[in-house]
Amino acid sequence: MRGSDELDPGQRDDESGAERSVRPARLRDFVGQPQVKEQLQIALEAADYRGEMLDHVLLHGPPGLGKTTLAHIIAAEMGCFLRATSGPAIERPGDLAAILSNLEPRTVLFIDEIHRLSRVVEEVLYPALEDFQIDVMIGKGPGARSLRLPVQPFTLIGATTRVGLLTSPLRDRFGVMQHIDLYGQAELQQIVENTAGVLGVPVERGGAREIARRSRGTPRIANRLLRRVRDYAQVRAQGRVDQATADETLAGMGIDALGLDPLDRRYLETVIDKFEGGPVGVETLAAALNEERDTLEDVVEPFLMLVGFVQRTPRGRLASAAAYRHLGRIPPVTGGQPGLFESV
Repeated sequence: MRGSDELDPGQRDDESGAERSVRPARLRDFVGQPQVKEQLQIALEAADYRGEMLDHVLLHGPPGLGKTTLAHIIAAEMGCFLRATSGPAIERPGDLAAILSNLEPRTVLFIDEIHRLSRVVEEVLYPALEDFQIDVMIGKGPGARSLRLPVQPFTLIGATTRVGLLTSPLRDRFGVMQHIDLYGQAELQQIVENTAGVLGVPVERGGAREIARRSRGTPRIANRLLRRVRDYAQVRAQGRVDQATADETLAGMGIDALGLDPLDRRYLETVIDKFEGGPVGVETLAAALNEERDTLEDVVEPFLMLVGFVQRTPRGRLASAAAYRHLGRIPPVTGGQPGLFESV
């Protein structure tokens, strides 16, 4: 069994100390997602009032939006330990059975990429979620028998970027399901300013705004860009992050004013130049770009759809007239030609 770590709230061994230091520890300090925070607060208070463990929680949405952070916050709010693993790390039913049978009382079990659990592993999870019991096979062949063992009451928090890949039986066993949306610029600017304060980086409002504007609606990207701008500022700009420094740094990284990076532009150029604006299938695009399909669907396309540059259809991906204009090209006439739509 690989990839299982027992963690205190607010701590993960596979992250840098800097990333741990900027993670909010309480729900009140978590920026953005007001509806998600409200629903989680109600569920936490209700569970505390009854003296019970929180219902199992499913957090889904694009990567980098704070699902792992929310898992740590939930554990901290409950006063519980967090044990973290991931779907790909749980290869066999025995791996999951070992994790569940060794849970301490009042533990939050966090499974990242839960959609990647195999079906046979899921079968072990079902009775644990409903009855806090697991079925263990003893012996082999005709004499084999199933033994049901109790496990400590726990709360499962599952995180996924692909909720549609979860099986219905697993999805229906979560009592709390919350979708995490991309962030607005004002929320990202606040996150950048908060992170700068924790890291001791002098940042002007214009610099924080410029970083937020190019962060693709994603806090993880905003924090990463802040660190790169900080590096540049310390070497070239007396250590202060202002708008000019942020613009110069991000332009040098190939990140344009809307937040598109080189992969985004290659994606759009491929759809427009090689496939006449679409429609083109995602598998064909992945092969043309030499990228994984999951990377395109989970990382690239959500933001391109948000800004109105790409549309997913049953026939394939379409480039918008706005995408042509952003790349400095003249959109073809739309009359009767597939593959183009005016962005909203």
